[in-house]
Amino acid sequence: MRIWLDGGLRDIDSARVSVFDHGLTVGDGVFETVKAVDGKPFALTRHLDRLTRSARGLGLPDPDLDEVRRACAAVLEATPMPFGRLRVTYTGGHGPLGSDRGEHGPTLVVALGDAVRRPETTAVITVPWTRNERSAVTGLKTTSYAENVVALARAHRHGASEALFGNTVGQLCEGTGSNVFVVLDGEIHTPPVASGCLAGITRALVVEWTGAKETDLPLDVLERAEEVFLTSSLRDVQAVHRVDDRELPGAPGPATLKAMRIFDERSGHDLDP
Repeated sequence: MRIWLDGGLRDIDSARVSVFDHGLTVGDGVFETVKAVDGKPFALTRHLDRLTRSARGLGLPDPDLDEVRRACAAVLEATPMPFGRLRVTYTGGHGPLGSDRGEHGPTLVVALGDAVRRPETTAVITVPWTRNERSAVTGLKTTSYAENVVALARAHRHGASEALFGNTVGQLCEGTGSNVFVVLDGEIHTPPVASGCLAGITRALVVEWTGAKETDLPLDVLERAEEVFLTSSLRDVQAVHRVDDRELPGAPGPATLKAMRIFDERSGHDLDP
């Protein structure tokens, strides 16, 4: 495996980030997860746009997107695999042991790992913790993921692959690494970005391609939705067959199947929509 670190490819044994890197000490960094199929990244332009927005939100310098593209291409070429997770990480760089940043400049890491294609349906749970839609980092894809690690571990203990959060006013928000859609009276809905959810790349494409509505939804909509599905870079569109103790027989339902088909067709014809 070859990894891009600060300007060039390194072997996995020689790719080392300082123990004083701000991404490690205080979670001061942003990242993107990009689906890679047969050595080609999907929706890379959208991912790099969001990487820049996240960096600006943290007050980091804009990443050099030409370098990030070169890094992605080099890593994909150096580590061929049919289906992978391309991870771009951009941190505050070497800094003091506190919240203040140092003067060394950002760290850029691009790595590729093997990924497993998701099953057609999955189970999810809701968790008692909330997303703060008014947080300073709301909508930013930061490396501060401890909250998600805790919630996902709880989901796994309950036989589920994802945990869903509400926000501070009791609205449905998002999963630990996915966006959530529900079907009501045959229409597809998803929480708006104002709910505190991440503006997911796959989410945006599903909204554009299916005409899904962005709607403020109470968390208990999951108790009556006709269908539920998740979206993310590696899930694409994935049906949900169980929410907590509620079974959704027949998943994927007709609206979800249509969304799956549209996404497969459109994404298959354009790798950088």
